[in-house]
Amino acid sequence: MATNSQLHNYINGRWSRSTASEYLNVINPASAEVLAQTPLSTGEDVNAAVEAAAAAFPEWRRTPPEERIQYLFKLKQLFEEHLDEIARLITMENGKTLTESRAEMRRAIENVEVACGIPSLMQGYNLEDIARGIDETMIRQPLGVVAAITPFNFPVMVPFWFLPYAIACGNTFIVKPSERVPVAMQRVFELIDGIGLPPGVLNMVNGAKTAVDALLDHAQVRAISFVGSTPVARYIYARAGANGKRAQCQGGAKNYVVVLPDADLEMATQIVSDSAFGCAGQRCLAVSVAVTVGEAQRSFREAIADMAGSIKVGYGLEEGVQMGPVITRESKSRIEGLIARGTSEGATVLLDGRNAKIPNYEQGNFIKPTILDNVPPESELSKTEIFGPVLSLIHAQTVDEAIETLARSPYGNAASIFTGSGAAARKFRYEAPAGNIGINIGVAAPMAYFPFSGWKDSFFGVVHGQGRDAVEFYTEKKVVIERWPKEWSRKF
Repeated sequence: MATNSQLHNYINGRWSRSTASEYLNVINPASAEVLAQTPLSTGEDVNAAVEAAAAAFPEWRRTPPEERIQYLFKLKQLFEEHLDEIARLITMENGKTLTESRAEMRRAIENVEVACGIPSLMQGYNLEDIARGIDETMIRQPLGVVAAITPFNFPVMVPFWFLPYAIACGNTFIVKPSERVPVAMQRVFELIDGIGLPPGVLNMVNGAKTAVDALLDHAQVRAISFVGSTPVARYIYARAGANGKRAQCQGGAKNYVVVLPDADLEMATQIVSDSAFGCAGQRCLAVSVAVTVGEAQRSFREAIADMAGSIKVGYGLEEGVQMGPVITRESKSRIEGLIARGTSEGATVLLDGRNAKIPNYEQGNFIKPTILDNVPPESELSKTEIFGPVLSLIHAQTVDEAIETLARSPYGNAASIFTGSGAAARKFRYEAPAGNIGINIGVAAPMAYFPFSGWKDSFFGVVHGQGRDAVEFYTEKKVVIERWPKEWSRKF
């Protein structure tokens, strides 16, 4: 899959050297070690992948679903056998802890398992005698060549929100992994190379914007899936739409959690801490703002500061480490700048994680857990996606005020509440304007058989990733209305 640490693309069932003249270093964010070099592939590389996928599509769509899913069963088994190996690669290139990387792999496997149900999930429906002697049937058919552009924060899980459903439905597929974290997916495609898929059904092209634009503009690519920041999601959705493609684009987030006075304080503190600082805050469902209501302000503030301050930060492959670095030096600088901005807007630094020094990893991109207290609800920081280990605290007098605060956010990915009141929980579930709602849950991450359901500026599209939504996205509905006159039957 690589020569002299230069990664290759996977096109038409074999490893292929990119035509790129430029390569990007893949850097371990904890140690600053160069792990590999990934090509910034050209439009020529993308075209080769699309042509391979297009050539494979006619025969693949005619392959019965029951046969298509046999390849996924094989892949699931290989994932189980190589879970720790791939998890270590995720930690090395992304920075999250090994425990977090193993959990990511579990989520990827879960999507493979659900996609194995395609013979049932892909079924249509029918009705006899819609008029005398006339029957009507709705069937689902695959689109053709489809592609996914995936982010750095979950190098393997996010591609598998899309890949298994796309091919199980009979499409052929191209993935463009993040150029920051391509190594784990290289290993995944080594495993895919061994399951016997027909050449061209699955392809991988490394690269950055040039490769993305080539996929968006290619006439034979029917659909695009994307996960990343809101500005890029909006760009991809617009360009895909202008080119007549269907698209699902998951954008950024600013996730709120509301803590009521009747919440189980110990449980709420532990879960919010895990949510805000897990994966160094670099996940689209991480809690970014905690709104304490009434008497919860003081008790929660003290408890969360104590717990966050005890988190062990370091290299994710080392025993006992609970939080790793952020992805790049640029990310570290940006996050530290936003912390400074928060203080200039009136927030108080309750716990300061800037200028973190980790023994033996002084070159790493480390920021320790940071908590900003009394962040003004109208401040720019309360609306900006930080995407780092920073938790902002806001106070409200009532549940209504708390819901109004989070409703002002342009994002709508996730929102959670901690309470012992069923009435308060129902009110929150009913009124909170977000697609993923947690009740005494810090990371409202849907299981693979439910859609990953962002709202507002957190999602551009109609149907989401995972489960039945994935089947809707990767198939077209065809309605067949048929009549067989009696006279014809008399001829035989």
